[in-house]
Amino acid sequence: MKTCRVKWVVTFAAAFSLAAASARPGWAEDKPLNAEEASQLAVDAYVYGYPLITMEYTRRVMTNVAEPQGTHAPMGQFLLMRSYPDASFRDVTAPNADTLYSTAWLDLKQEPYVLSLPDEADRYFLMPMLDGWTNVFQVPGKRTTGTKRQTIVIAGPGWRGETPAGATVYHSPTCLIWILGRTYCTGTPEDYRAAHAVMDQYRLVPLSSYGKPYTPPKGKVDPAIDTKTPVREQVNRLSAAEYFQLLAKLLVDNPPAEADAAMVEKLARLGIVAGQPFDPSQLPQPARAAVEAAPPKAFRQIMGHFKSAGKDIHGWVFTTETGQYGTEYLQRALITAIGLGANRPQDAVYPTSEVDATGQAYSGANNYVMHFPKGQTPPVEAFWSITMYDADYFFVDNPLNKYTVSPRDKLVYNSDGSLDLYIQHESPGKEKEANWLPAPKDRFLLMMRLYWPKESPPSILDGSWEPPAVRKTN
Repeated sequence: MKTCRVKWVVTFAAAFSLAAASARPGWAEDKPLNAEEASQLAVDAYVYGYPLITMEYTRRVMTNVAEPQGTHAPMGQFLLMRSYPDASFRDVTAPNADTLYSTAWLDLKQEPYVLSLPDEADRYFLMPMLDGWTNVFQVPGKRTTGTKRQTIVIAGPGWRGETPAGATVYHSPTCLIWILGRTYCTGTPEDYRAAHAVMDQYRLVPLSSYGKPYTPPKGKVDPAIDTKTPVREQVNRLSAAEYFQLLAKLLVDNPPAEADAAMVEKLARLGIVAGQPFDPSQLPQPARAAVEAAPPKAFRQIMGHFKSAGKDIHGWVFTTETGQYGTEYLQRALITAIGLGANRPQDAVYPTSEVDATGQAYSGANNYVMHFPKGQTPPVEAFWSITMYDADYFFVDNPLNKYTVSPRDKLVYNSDGSLDLYIQHESPGKEKEANWLPAPKDRFLLMMRLYWPKESPPSILDGSWEPPAVRKTN
């Protein structure tokens, strides 16, 4: 059996003629790094590594328990969320309140895992699998593989071995993966029971235990892990030395793609080499100071990419460049920051809005309406919704515990067949509450989700359908 580490050494050396251990750091070159060069290299390295660092911190937080509980589960075990998350949920930015999560973190370094899925009885679901860099490398689900019973072997890079008869094999590019499954549920007591009956049949076991009685081991709890502070804040607090030291460590089992060869050389110029300690004190001054000052610069660059990350239609910014990023490192980092776990566009598109029809930032001091003409609601094969977030991309607490508005709310249409959605802090009145999306008193953001968007016109994928503007009414 080949491990992930063997894959890293063999593939990378062969592809690039560059062994990580022989990379020459910037201070070893004839011309030492100056401050400007070091700053740009450090910013680029920070942006590049942001998804992997964020995934690692998210894994630590979500798996630091002895057994599944709440929104956490040990490594190698499914967490089946029995109800929609509420406003206290902080494990993932831009959480989803339309589907029930079935999540699991796997380390494929020792052996593959076997995922068993039951007959879903035509219920919409998807099981996107993210590698350590947040690329969705496979996504079994209703759109791609149907809803019948399935057996899937999930193996790390370089693994070869025997698999169960009839099983499909997926190879992950990294040892660290995150299964971020979603199963549709309307949220009624009856549909909760039906969805739970399906989800309770999801099985995840090491390959060596497949077909045998298996009891997952207790997870290891590390009291030093901060499970209270949001992951993004924890990552943002890391010094350059802490950040790049962790990146060098994670690169061993989560190798860069072959297309990342140029970036690997940049990392090496700073002394960031897989499996080797990063020591900024070895950098010449003033390059050292420039590197130490890079993290806040890099994060501003990541968040500043928001407005140029995709199309801006009537105040809604969206992209179809999610789930698979290639060498678009800034795009990948932005999606990590504001929507970790984003799907491929064929599975979901996420138009996001910070401003109304006049370009003014949303405020809970105002009332807004989003109007859909007859027959022009979002064109999807699965479902659509609009979610309310605060300025940090978390749910907004409200008396109804309502974080989205969607057809499952039994929306009330106008007499002409059009639809008005009310976005405001105070209730628009009992008769309009089905169409109400509660807002906070201050700044907020909106995210639309189009699951399994239609590919033929009208479609958001080809631009033949556009989301309407949100208009202030007071």
